[in-house]
Amino acid sequence: MLEKNILNYFKKRKLISQITNNKKVEEILKKKKISIYCGFDPTADSLHIGHILPLLCLKKFQMQGHTPIVLIGGATSLIGDPSFKSKERSLFSYSHVLQWIEKIKKQIFLFLDFSDIPNKAIIVNNYDWFKKLNILFFLRDIGKNFSINHMINKESVKNRISREQGISFTEFSYSLLQAYDFSILYKKYKVFLQIGGSDQWGNITSGIHLTNILHKKEVFGLTIPLLKKSDGKKFGKSSSQTIWLDSKKTSPYAFYQFWINVKDSDVYNYLKYFTSLSIKEIQQIKLQDNFKKKKFKSKEILAEKMTSLVHGKSNFLSAKNNTLVFFSRNIKNLNEKIFRKLKKNNAPTLNLEHSEKNLKDILVRTKLAFSKNHARNLIASHAISINYRKETNIHYIFKSSDKLFKKYTLLSRGKKNFYLLIWK
Repeated sequence: MLEKNILNYFKKRKLISQITNNKKVEEILKKKKISIYCGFDPTADSLHIGHILPLLCLKKFQMQGHTPIVLIGGATSLIGDPSFKSKERSLFSYSHVLQWIEKIKKQIFLFLDFSDIPNKAIIVNNYDWFKKLNILFFLRDIGKNFSINHMINKESVKNRISREQGISFTEFSYSLLQAYDFSILYKKYKVFLQIGGSDQWGNITSGIHLTNILHKKEVFGLTIPLLKKSDGKKFGKSSSQTIWLDSKKTSPYAFYQFWINVKDSDVYNYLKYFTSLSIKEIQQIKLQDNFKKKKFKSKEILAEKMTSLVHGKSNFLSAKNNTLVFFSRNIKNLNEKIFRKLKKNNAPTLNLEHSEKNLKDILVRTKLAFSKNHARNLIASHAISINYRKETNIHYIFKSSDKLFKKYTLLSRGKKNFYLLIWK
């Protein structure tokens, strides 16, 4: 159950990184229902887990009667946001972007209510106004409101200027385009608040500044924590570690595994961020984990709720079942029926001809190894197991005895990365 004061709800869950004029925002939210927006640039054909939190925050606002607006950056995706990127994005054609937008819209429908209610969610595409924009108008009436000195001092720009590659004028102009979005959404929908990840603070404040100048109205911004990878970097679309919402790009099993394997130090914050469990319930789960000396309960709850939300209950159950099989560590417990069920439940699977026998080649094909050299190193370092048995021979060739029921083999890297090999 949400509190009446939604900002207090966010604060208790550590969901606010930065906010402009906290007191004023709180007063407005108490007095009336407003429109809130968050932008998503379609620079791939799927959203990833880094996008879940802002969508859930929009959902919380909607549950309180406010109207969530999702801005799809059909135009801004053609430019590329430089915010805390180490290098310039590749440029895409709008025909590609259009295809990606349609796929992303379907994913957004998982989170927000688009039914016929007074505050139904709205999706807009900024290409609709930028395609009509006159460049002389933009440079004269929009660009004149921004100081180059101020823009250069934004953290996202400073980080890029300090690098050898620098930053192009195209990317440098991105902040102005996003600022113009805010002014348009205020004019059209009376949007008073923009939310985004903490890396968007500079872009959001630019939009606040421009809207104030063009419309003589005070609008506000709020940023939320970024979901980060194990190396401390934020999740992005170009990373090999990206966990996508599209089941064809990241299977429900791999999606489930991400949540079940989050760091112990993150799991309770993630329960606050991503679930509707009360703070008291989360504290009780933490006490249970501490009593058992293991953080199983919290991670199981998190993995269940997130996998069910994105992929549905049946895919969650399949992913959980696959996990139980892969992690059983006892080959005697596995019968042919269980292997057939693994395949049916969309476990990570590779079909092979019986003539394909080289372990290094198969490790590369499953992507458990990036290359043959990497495969060699994994085998030599005792990281590879065949049917739960460590294999250290870098020249290993699969034998008939490796094929359980003459057909199945469990191949694993470390304790968490499994593949089911099926020999035809």
